[in-house]
Amino acid sequence: MIEWFTWVQVAVAVAAGLLCLVLGLAGRVPSDLTNGALALVELLLVVQLVVAIAAPAFGNEPTGSVLEFYTYLVGALLLPPAAVFWALLERSRWSTVVLGVAALAVAVMVYRMLQIWTVQQA
Repeated sequence: MIEWFTWVQVAVAVAAGLLCLVLGLAGRVPSDLTNGALALVELLLVVQLVVAIAAPAFGNEPTGSVLEFYTYLVGALLLPPAAVFWALLERSRWSTVVLGVAALAVAVMVYRMLQIWTVQQA
């Protein structure tokens, strides 16, 4: 796993989360900007999935539980589309807040995945 890529993911997810939270609390409904922010988070997660599948072939094995890592990754992959889908159905300012909370939750999951891959001992 490339550590800098994971930190970029965390930064993008936190920025997207804060953007959505601020716009939601300001009374804005979900927009292309908020949905696009979550789409960027999802795109980075898909890239991480590909890297995680390919990395062991190049000798970069996780140091922690592989099951826990992929559980976080699958959860993180499902959360942004679910939040965007609900936001598009609801179209309220509170659905924008949910987008922000989902993005921040993904940031925490990605940070935990970094810990599992690099520092945790099995």
